[in-house]
Amino acid sequence: MLANLRSYTSTETKMIEVVASMARGPVFLAGELMECLITFTNPMSHLSTSASSEMLAWASAQIHCQFHASESRVALPAHGNKQDVQAESDTVLIPSRGERGQCVLDTPPKILFCDLCLDPGESKTYSYSEVVPIDGPPSFRGQAVKYVYKLTIGCQRVNSPIKLLRVPFRVLVLQGMPEPPFPQDEEVSPSNPFLEEEEVSRRDARPLERALDMLMITTSRRCPHMFNITNMRGKVAKFCIFKTVYRLGEDIIGTFNFSEGDIPCLQYSVSLQSEEEIQQQYQRRPGQAVSVTGHGRHVESCLHTASSHFSLPIPLNVTPGFSTDIVTLRWRLHFEFVTAREPMEPPTVLQNQSEVTVWAGAEHVDVDTFSWDLPIKVLPTNPALASYVSQFTGTNSIHI
Repeated sequence: MLANLRSYTSTETKMIEVVASMARGPVFLAGELMECLITFTNPMSHLSTSASSEMLAWASAQIHCQFHASESRVALPAHGNKQDVQAESDTVLIPSRGERGQCVLDTPPKILFCDLCLDPGESKTYSYSEVVPIDGPPSFRGQAVKYVYKLTIGCQRVNSPIKLLRVPFRVLVLQGMPEPPFPQDEEVSPSNPFLEEEEVSRRDARPLERALDMLMITTSRRCPHMFNITNMRGKVAKFCIFKTVYRLGEDIIGTFNFSEGDIPCLQYSVSLQSEEEIQQQYQRRPGQAVSVTGHGRHVESCLHTASSHFSLPIPLNVTPGFSTDIVTLRWRLHFEFVTAREPMEPPTVLQNQSEVTVWAGAEHVDVDTFSWDLPIKVLPTNPALASYVSQFTGTNSIHI
């Protein structure tokens, strides 16, 4: 029994550790260059009695996007029986093997190495870089549809099954911008031949800088929008919002002026909501309702108040508005108002009154309620900023 235990331990320790780490965090803009360092290590010390060199036949990496839809809400056309089984002796990498849903986007695989031999205690690191496809959907986890991005590293020992290491990451897509975020024209300005490496690194970062500059310009434009809030009985208030285009992480600020209203407002609430709508040809039922998700709410009592304001932050971990052939995501502010049917006189305080005056609210008030939706546009933000709140770490590992 001791011999069997010794044999089992020796077999278990003969493993190669594979660690993948994304250099700049787990969030990227579509069209941005993603870089990942992949380290292969033979953890056995050369002083160990069972230490030996380890051999890997090959390793490759590629990006893929997995799509999953709720069967109760989305009716997808049949694509036939897609083969998703990989034989143990197969040397073709299928990045979506074992994943739910359909692979809607993948990049060509890049070979990291062939026939890698690692001596005890030795490790080797390979750099993988790939442009995140600009024509793909953003990362999204909705009520009916999900788009999930992963970097898959496949590696295989000789005469052994393929092992897959997956590193999930988030993709932000710039949709609705005035011009393409990543222009393809070449730089024509003269370069310094003595600063070649600096010029190359600056040129690689330039598309991202252009996109972020354009994003900042678009979301920094302020143009106050004024709205008269009315119901069937008359004017309730005047509402002002300073802009309707925001980026992730920004605060939405609005003000109310009740002094110009004819109808007393008792309370108002403002909710930040996203609308997930399945395109008509993919709806499971005709006239299917839009899925609404709340991301923050502000409630204010405003009786006898001349003015009021609210501030709603846009979370960094939500998905900006986008549209694909299957689903459209929009954003809006949802307002709800509670108004009195009859005029309500404010409390009066006599001058030079020595005693304390206590004012009690009315026990019964006839009220009306109504709601209003204001569409807004939500755009991405700097991916480095979004990385701070990402559920992904950008690092993963396996033993093979």
